[in-house]
Amino acid sequence: MTATATPTIGCTGLRVSTTGGREVLHGVDYAVAPGEILALVGESGSGKTTAALAALGHFRTGLAHTGGTMAFHGHTETHDDLLTLDPVTLRGVRGRLVSYVPQDPALSLNPLLRVGTQVAEVLEAHSWDGDVTGRVREVLAEVGLPDDDAFLARYPHQLSGGQQQRVGIAAAFANRPDVVVLDEPTTGLDVTTQDLVLDTVRELVTRSGTAALYITHDLAVVAGLADRVAVMQSGEVVETGPVARVLTAPEHPYTRGLIAAVPDLDRRVERAPVPSGDAAGEPVLRVSGAGKRFGATTVLDGVDLELWPGECLMLLGESGSGKTTLARGLSGLLPLDSGTLTLKGEELATPRSHAQLRSVQYVFQSPFASLNPRRTLAGSLEVPLRHLTDADAGTRRARVLDMLRQVRLDESFAARYPGSLSGGERQRAAIARALVTAPDVLVCDEVTSALDVSVQAAILDLLALVRRELGTAMVFVTHNIALAREVADRIAVLQGGRIVEQGTVEEVLSNPANDYTRELLAHTPSMAAVR
Repeated sequence: MTATATPTIGCTGLRVSTTGGREVLHGVDYAVAPGEILALVGESGSGKTTAALAALGHFRTGLAHTGGTMAFHGHTETHDDLLTLDPVTLRGVRGRLVSYVPQDPALSLNPLLRVGTQVAEVLEAHSWDGDVTGRVREVLAEVGLPDDDAFLARYPHQLSGGQQQRVGIAAAFANRPDVVVLDEPTTGLDVTTQDLVLDTVRELVTRSGTAALYITHDLAVVAGLADRVAVMQSGEVVETGPVARVLTAPEHPYTRGLIAAVPDLDRRVERAPVPSGDAAGEPVLRVSGAGKRFGATTVLDGVDLELWPGECLMLLGESGSGKTTLARGLSGLLPLDSGTLTLKGEELATPRSHAQLRSVQYVFQSPFASLNPRRTLAGSLEVPLRHLTDADAGTRRARVLDMLRQVRLDESFAARYPGSLSGGERQRAAIARALVTAPDVLVCDEVTSALDVSVQAAILDLLALVRRELGTAMVFVTHNIALAREVADRIAVLQGGRIVEQGTVEEVLSNPANDYTRELLAHTPSMAAVR
């Protein structure tokens, strides 16, 4: 923010504590000027979301405001401290003067209401002075969506993830607010859709003069989007300044650590060698002519792949490309309509035998998909051993504890429940559960997409360790091509259910042969794109 700019929102000395008395924000300061984007960055638990939500006068259950002010200077109203407003006045401020875009559009879109109705509701709730339907069409067009009757009549499930997120952004900007808080709005989106959403945010902020707080753990996104950045650690702002200065000449050790953990296409990575069976002449897993349809839609169309012992193959593509369908077909979670699958030369049966199930295991994007919240970690890890092996109780217990140690979780974690773990710890536990049967192939489906950069780096290091020590082959499903050099040996690019390009990481990144691959590379955020 320039020295002469008057901030639209100014946070001074913000302190927040749990209802039990533990302080989680320790005097946080930030300010955002009209037309400016301030990125709040930091690891999970750093306090960035708590600090940003305070701009809405909101504190999550279990938290309480214990000090500091939130001054608001809008076009039509000024409040010396939003945090002292009574609930009725505050409800009138939220959605009209200060709005919010959540990480998951499902949190802001009602599945039972049509798109047009949902955007109109925001306007009607604040007594929009004008043509409501006209404004709905206008703001949908502003975010790059159709504004015709057919689109307004659609339900959220009829939209892509990127379209859903842009509807959420449209609703947030409908009342032309002075401040908007965006909470990781592109997490989980493929790079092309992410680029489109970010362009939409930047254009709306610039055009409307809105002050924007952008919560994120993705410093590559910050490099191309934000004007300034505030780095948070353990409830404090440890460094703040223009993006170009903070990202290219960071002063705080914590900031330097975050930047070092960011995967980047332009950075060469030295990785320790892993066992490879390329020279053995027999792939551990082979797919020939894989096909899958859902109704009239063809999702996979004649896919051929080979995976060698100890190798990591990255399946890359946008949402809807078929990569997750293929991954679930490989692991037996989803039956394929056509094609053959062989494991170490033996055709995989339908349904698969216990030995075949043990040999190909799956790690879900969300750890909660494989960890029962009502079971301890030991209980969850023991389930596949009990059902897929004939090991006795003592052997199963020993194997569970050994597997937890393998993923760098000590024995105390055996008695803990998933809800008591951090995101990174839960993902480690999910990987341990998949590895407990000593599989030949591990299928990882977007396992780092929701993790901050330092935790992501730790999970990637763990997967590399697994490959080195256990010789496990991996299929790594992702839309984030920036991870390629960190994790993979080869890349297979999917588009419309077909593999349009495959080769070694260096071949695909340095000399892509397909236009679609080149487009993915062009849309991938990079630290080199500092504003």
